[in-house]
Amino acid sequence: MAAPTVAAAPPRPTGPEPRTTEPARTVYGRVVDPEAALPAGRLPAQIRAELTAGQDPDGTLDDLRRRAADWSATEALRFQELAAPLDPGTRAVLVRRTALACAPLALMSGAWLQWLSSPGNGDDPAVLSVLALYAADLGVGDPRASRGDAYLPVLRHLGVSENAVPAGRLAADRRLDDGHFRLPALLLAMGRRPDDFLPEILGADLCLRSVGLPPALTLVRAERPTVTRWETVDPATGRGTGPDATELALTAVRRVAERDGEDARVRVGTGFRWALAALREWTERLYDELVAAADPAFEMAELMRDRAREGAVYHHGFPLEGRPLADWLKECQTDPRPLLGALSRSRLVRPGDPGRSMLVNGLVGENGQMFRVFSPEDLDVVRRWIGSLPGPAAGTPEGGAALAPSRPLALTAWRAESDGRPPADLREAYHLLLNRTDTPAVRAWAHEYAHGWLGRSRHGMDDAEMPLPRQWTPRGLRPWLVDMHDRHSEAFEQGAEQELPGREALVDSTVQLAPLTLIDGAWIMGFTDYEHASSEIGHSLFDTYWDELGNGEVDLNHPLIYREVLTEMGVDLPPTAARAFAEWEGFRDSSFELPVYWLSIGRFPQTFMPEVLGLNLAMELSGVGGTYRRARLALKEYGFSTRFVDIHNTVDNVATGHSAWAADAIDTYLSSLLVSQGAGALDAAWTRVRTGYRSLNPPTGFRARQAARRAARSAGRAR
Repeated sequence: MAAPTVAAAPPRPTGPEPRTTEPARTVYGRVVDPEAALPAGRLPAQIRAELTAGQDPDGTLDDLRRRAADWSATEALRFQELAAPLDPGTRAVLVRRTALACAPLALMSGAWLQWLSSPGNGDDPAVLSVLALYAADLGVGDPRASRGDAYLPVLRHLGVSENAVPAGRLAADRRLDDGHFRLPALLLAMGRRPDDFLPEILGADLCLRSVGLPPALTLVRAERPTVTRWETVDPATGRGTGPDATELALTAVRRVAERDGEDARVRVGTGFRWALAALREWTERLYDELVAAADPAFEMAELMRDRAREGAVYHHGFPLEGRPLADWLKECQTDPRPLLGALSRSRLVRPGDPGRSMLVNGLVGENGQMFRVFSPEDLDVVRRWIGSLPGPAAGTPEGGAALAPSRPLALTAWRAESDGRPPADLREAYHLLLNRTDTPAVRAWAHEYAHGWLGRSRHGMDDAEMPLPRQWTPRGLRPWLVDMHDRHSEAFEQGAEQELPGREALVDSTVQLAPLTLIDGAWIMGFTDYEHASSEIGHSLFDTYWDELGNGEVDLNHPLIYREVLTEMGVDLPPTAARAFAEWEGFRDSSFELPVYWLSIGRFPQTFMPEVLGLNLAMELSGVGGTYRRARLALKEYGFSTRFVDIHNTVDNVATGHSAWAADAIDTYLSSLLVSQGAGALDAAWTRVRTGYRSLNPPTGFRARQAARRAARSAGRAR
């Protein structure tokens, strides 16, 4: 496919340099949080400065793609040539280090696309093409099928997966150099502000697809060809019989450029160039690390530096060349080489003979003073170092010098300069919450609104007639689901002779439901987040979201189908994301109450996970077998299309559709909770699921409203 010409990137913003910077691992730890919210203020400008620093603006997108592919092939050969002459033990060290170094990027492969769709743009063809690309990365429809999940077996096989789930734990893994976080941290940070960086994200993503499997990982694949599905790890490939991922990425780029014009093309190029430059910098640093690690003294020095702080507390009474070992360890925190030399000359080490060295035998045995201080992996490092020693060092060894520090990210403004103000009313809240990005004040407002709505839903629940059973059992919800479907059908049959609403009433109800129906799936928008979207619990919720928006197809997009009905009724509404939509005089204020709840709770997939699961079940089951059938009769009576209710009555079915998926997600969640935390936690979680189920249609009386106000105030104080 021919790609458009990319114009020159805009100049780097000028202004004072940041006074402090964030380590890349710290940024990474922030932005992988499923409820992360990056403020506005100076942060977007700082990210843009990182993107545009030192760019060469030459070349079309096709030129850049060829450049990236050629560079990748050359670098892959270089890594393989590095490993080829080494002994198997040293190659194994390089494989382990490479796999771990690539984990921050590979475990989140494609995650920068997770927020590019939102309730406000879910009917945009350009956004649907991006969503199709993201769904392919996730392996939509199956749990643990994402590209990141395909990478996890590599780490497990090599014994370095203990900090890999969730991926945010990698930020605390001291075996990882900070430089390995730089590229994914900034890319994921952009993904949390899609309104600011959509073209740059797509450009960077296309770069990664053009490169394919990161060059260093070709070394791991060559040494461990069967430990995983490498074709899934490779971001350039398609999934199963689906289209090639690179073609999907090009389609997304083309549609966004067609929609937004020349500025978008420029910014796509900016993102591509930045990603290629960042890949080059990271790859060169990783290559240098592997060259250094081929010398056993490098890993030994790393190990000593890593453990020195804890070890310096002890060993005051153990002399080493006239000094307490504790003093050596304090010095070791900055330069471990003097200690390595002293150890090589001590009675603890027999150079070239780890089998007779006390350091890895008696001292770490069951009766030794260092029992369990070193892991088996650590002991392998020590043995390899001892085995490499030709003899005692004459002084400070040359090997073992640390790599130069990685460049930090020039990001400092993690707090918004102003918290902003909360929405003035429901209509403004609706408009502001349609986008993923917000201000702290809007986010706090949404958090309190959700708590208030749930407080109202809990009111009198024990005494109310609730469809969900009082207790959940491991038998699960499928039998209950079928019973409910029968009840819906019976209610429909019994009311079949009831008079249908008049045409005017039908049009009015259809219009008043528009703020709700045109954001179909908003309650589960938090489950587009990467690690939720591919989890055992969340994969079906993402699949539901994917269905609601038409699986990337405009003709199947539920909001667009609903707009077709409105057009038939003579109602022409502004675009959903426009402020004019929320301000349209044809809507009643009350028509925004439930949609704003959806938009609020959807922002907090972890905080309100049980409630979202319950709400999802209520929503998907609400019309199946009864309400949709009656709505069909009314629409048909007046000559309107029935496609919207027809498609929901099929995709929400209780056997293989959204209702069944919703019940299964709850059963999976509660079953795992029962195993991990016991019956007490199960009962509390089930109460929250029931609350979420009831929240689709909560009580409206005075006492219920009072309960809502109390819950909102309590949430505000807790925050």
